[in-house]
Amino acid sequence: MSTESSPLLSYRLFRVSGEGEMPGVTQEEAPLVVGVVGSGGAHPDPARQLSTFFGVIVPTVLSMFSIVVFMRIGFVVGHAGFLQSLLMLVVAYFIISLTVLSVSAISTNGAVQAGGAYFMISRTLGPEFGGSIGLMFYLANVCGCGVYVLGLVEAILDDFGADGSVPPGAKALPQGYLYSFLYGSLVLFLCLLVCLVGSHIYSRAAFFIFLVVNIILVTIFASFFAVSPREITITHDGNQSLNASFTGFNISTLKDNMYAKYSQDYTTNNMMSFATVFAVMFNGCTGIMAGSNMSGELKNASSSIPKGTIVAVVYTFVIYFFLFFMTSFTCERALLIGDYGFFRAINIWPPFVLIGIYSASLSASMSNLIGASRILHALAKDDLFGIVLAPAKVVSKGGNPWVAVLYTWGLVQLVLLVGKLNTIASIVTVFYLVAYAAVDLACLALEWASAPNFRPTFQLFSWHTCFLGIVSCLVMMFLISPAGASGSLGLMLLLLGFIHLRSTASSWGYISQALIFHQVRKYLLLLDIRKDHVKFWRPQILLMVANPRGGSQLMKFINHLKKGGLFVLGHVEIGDLDTMPSDPIQAHYNFWLSLVDKLNIKAFVDLTLSPSVRQGTQHLLRITGLGGMKPNTLVLGFYDDCVPEDYFLQDPAFSQARENDEFGVDLAALQAHFPPVRPAESPRALSPAEYVAIISDAVKMHKNVCLARYFHLLEKDQPSSSSSSSSSSKRRFEGRYIDVWPLNLLRPHTPTYVDICSLFLLQMACILTMVTSWKSARLRIFLCVESGDLGWVSKEEKLRELLTKLRIKATIKIVTWDQVVALNGLQHPEAETPSPPGRPAPRDGETFLNAATFRVTDEYLASVNSLLRKQGGQTAVRFLYLPRPPADTSQYERYLEQLGVLTTDLGPTLLIHGLTPVTCTEL
Repeated sequence: MSTESSPLLSYRLFRVSGEGEMPGVTQEEAPLVVGVVGSGGAHPDPARQLSTFFGVIVPTVLSMFSIVVFMRIGFVVGHAGFLQSLLMLVVAYFIISLTVLSVSAISTNGAVQAGGAYFMISRTLGPEFGGSIGLMFYLANVCGCGVYVLGLVEAILDDFGADGSVPPGAKALPQGYLYSFLYGSLVLFLCLLVCLVGSHIYSRAAFFIFLVVNIILVTIFASFFAVSPREITITHDGNQSLNASFTGFNISTLKDNMYAKYSQDYTTNNMMSFATVFAVMFNGCTGIMAGSNMSGELKNASSSIPKGTIVAVVYTFVIYFFLFFMTSFTCERALLIGDYGFFRAINIWPPFVLIGIYSASLSASMSNLIGASRILHALAKDDLFGIVLAPAKVVSKGGNPWVAVLYTWGLVQLVLLVGKLNTIASIVTVFYLVAYAAVDLACLALEWASAPNFRPTFQLFSWHTCFLGIVSCLVMMFLISPAGASGSLGLMLLLLGFIHLRSTASSWGYISQALIFHQVRKYLLLLDIRKDHVKFWRPQILLMVANPRGGSQLMKFINHLKKGGLFVLGHVEIGDLDTMPSDPIQAHYNFWLSLVDKLNIKAFVDLTLSPSVRQGTQHLLRITGLGGMKPNTLVLGFYDDCVPEDYFLQDPAFSQARENDEFGVDLAALQAHFPPVRPAESPRALSPAEYVAIISDAVKMHKNVCLARYFHLLEKDQPSSSSSSSSSSKRRFEGRYIDVWPLNLLRPHTPTYVDICSLFLLQMACILTMVTSWKSARLRIFLCVESGDLGWVSKEEKLRELLTKLRIKATIKIVTWDQVVALNGLQHPEAETPSPPGRPAPRDGETFLNAATFRVTDEYLASVNSLLRKQGGQTAVRFLYLPRPPADTSQYERYLEQLGVLTTDLGPTLLIHGLTPVTCTEL
């Protein structure tokens, strides 16, 4: 259909996944596509039939009036006086107005589904906060329904009870706790029948009640002017107590009612205070979410919720203000605190007030019952509480969640056991305040996150109003009921923890991620590399991983060495993007991140596509990280023919069948993604010369280099390696050693142990001993001397002094190595052959391994290897000095062979070449 042929066009979002995909569009190409649909092609949801007036204004006004407008105006003014009543009204409406601004902003930022406030909170703050606060809001609606039912029963008994105003000789209703519960149950059953039929019947009934309530309010206002002053007799418990006056408009009456005079509440015999009166009065303002709760039945929820709620709030505020003012002007205090239903006694026709009380209470009860059931249904659909709420997902053919209605009806029945309205009013108020604070928090988080997609059409809010709303709600919670506020917050935290432990990740989006991104960006800009200081140095490691099946133990070990620094897993895929239809790397990230989760390591993942491993490693060394958080150390697995065992088949986390992780990667998919460990005879993507060239590239780029060998053996023979207890973790390496050889073993005549590379070795070994699971291992530092060297004592003292300055606790072990030195065949340092023309002189600790100059033989290397293995005790890991690669590229393979001979059968060994200063003896 062309645009010219149809002026009425609407835009619709097509989700391209599974069935119903758009023809010609793949899921990868367009996971979310905006399409243009003619007005005739869209099928409206049959459950969404309510307009702004019927779906928001009517239920919100009725919920905010409820029993309070007819039965608690005198209670509030009588105890608190006009000034404090006005203060309570302003404070209450100030709090709810701030929340209304937040609700309006969130609801106009996207399509609002069923669930109202719960839906908005959960889709903003995530399932943990959404589920916990949603359940709290549900409980608030349940208790609120109970309050309104109890208020209706109280009003009925005031008129038709044995102790009420029933005419003498007429048959009165029996009174008592059980009778009150019975009457409440009957009223609630009537509400249940209406709610089971559905929201449309409720909306029609609510509109009729809305008309009735407003007509009766007109008669009440008219009565203040039309009814002449009169004496009213007040009785309690069947005994005449006192006479009180309706004075008409009288300035002395207003003066007498101006200030507070708190006394006992005749319904509970409890002494009233500002907090308890405010709790009851605030119940007349807690209905602002009644329209939001109907979001699943509204034709246009995003537009209706803000408009209808604001209109309802303004309208009810005006009514309450004039009722407070006229009551204070015309009624004695004795009348107000002695008869909470005094409107009936001063009305031009008393039955009008009775009809209003019954209608408003019944409507508010139904509103809370149906609203609570919608919240429960939304909670059940999101499956946050498992099998307990699973039946609440059931709906009728018309979309009415009748099982959720039954659940809610049963809980309200339990609330009715309390028996008195004023007793549970403070609990209801606290629950509502928690929910309102959460809505403000959700809006504040969205505003602070500065996400581009947060652009609500409602603009009359800011982070200041959100923050003020949160503070106001929390302050009032603790003023009303410190114990209730503490208990509700504690309950919310328990629910939050429960949902966090049992629920999987959602596709709703997490505001925490947006906030973290926002703050991390700010801090990265503040992390200026020009301000770095050596005393705050920490390793920032890029570990190149070919196949995690054989390298997982090394990944876990390097995780211990990072010491709060950056840890990145790098991997190079061989290929050319020019020959491919799309980048294959993006689809691999999910598998690598799931691997990180299963290994329980704190690492980032960076993958690249390159024609060679060397080029890919160069790319990662240059571009990995951001700002001041970039790798300063490259770690490579050793290049040898050793074939490690498949870690995926050894670790229970990989060998046992488990469900999909929270991002949909199951165990089978993870194992299929990473190929089996390479057999020894299979071709390699990396040659020995290219491997050494990578080391040389890293040195040229001023990166520290570590070569790790035999780390697939690290987990073997280690007791309690899979234990989760902290005590067994600390004893894991008890009796074992961390050996450090801070001397360049390929240049035994090197005169010092304190060059930059040696200090780097000491620092890395010290970091390892600071890890909980390695604290029981003992650090040994080896000092190699010749038997004829009389200065070994001085060398030991200098080394011990250095360790003291560096605050490193270690044992120094003296090793004589005459036989090793004898095999070396090196010339004395003073007689060393000068560097060939055109080649730079060796730097500190550098070895070119040129046989013509240094004559390092395999026999010598085997002797050094034997020396390393003969040291007493069980060594968990060794730290060795890694010489620089030779400048002559033709010597690369020989260099690698010599490193292989040096480290043969040593067990887990880390060869380290450090280029940067890492230690500081100053404070």
